[in-house]
Amino acid sequence: MTNPPAESVLLSEDPPLDLRLSETELETTRDRIVSFIAETVDAAGAEGAVLGLSGGIDSTLTAYLAVEALGTDGLHGITMPASVNDPETMSDAERVAEELDIEYDVVEIDPIAETIFEQYPEAAEDTMAAGNVYVRTRAVLNYFVANAENRIVLGTGNRSEAATGYFTKYGDQAVDCNPIGNLYKMQVRQLAAHVGVPQDLVMQTPTAGMWTGQTDEEEMGVGYDTLDAILATHVHGPLSKAATVRELGVDPEQVEAVVDLHEASAHKRRMPPAPEQ
Repeated sequence: MTNPPAESVLLSEDPPLDLRLSETELETTRDRIVSFIAETVDAAGAEGAVLGLSGGIDSTLTAYLAVEALGTDGLHGITMPASVNDPETMSDAERVAEELDIEYDVVEIDPIAETIFEQYPEAAEDTMAAGNVYVRTRAVLNYFVANAENRIVLGTGNRSEAATGYFTKYGDQAVDCNPIGNLYKMQVRQLAAHVGVPQDLVMQTPTAGMWTGQTDEEEMGVGYDTLDAILATHVHGPLSKAATVRELGVDPEQVEAVVDLHEASAHKRRMPPAPEQ
């Protein structure tokens, strides 16, 4: 299935920092993730895994690697469209399931979300609150199926999203493990191309699908290639803010924006606190 990409996986023509892996590193990373998935399922005494398929590159790459680890019978995909989602993206989710020849179900979540909105209509017009309802509804369904079939739930979070809090608490990060959690978004696209994911899916505009027209980069206020570079050099790396600006040639405001996202989302990366004894 390996298919080294002939086309670029960069979102910008001249990214501040090239975080792409070598061919050797790509294969090592691939093998490590595949082993991780298989070992996590085995350690849980489970019979396989459940994965929410969105049509985006993160869930698509995770699906490809999960099939390598568990076989087609070991992965159950669930596509959960809502009225706020792009129909083409949802079609891509089904396309991935069919190309991988895995069992999958399509569950419309609008009726479930609408029932919740009816119970507390005061919050239904809040775009963020309503968007999080859709995401958390998907988490409930993932675990409903997983519990019934003795499977674990695979997450699709990457390192860039984790560091900036770009996920819904107890929603898309209500999972048993994150197989691609150590990869920056640029590396996610690169590995996806490497394992044979079609180029149109590799370069698809990232969106969490929380409301109509929503895109990741617009909501975060910074492009993924720039975000990855700032995270790698400053948030996760040794460079100061000033050195990061000089080294990457980015605006100081962009560095500050990424730092703000990281600091404001710290609570999402910790277990809920309790008083000290």
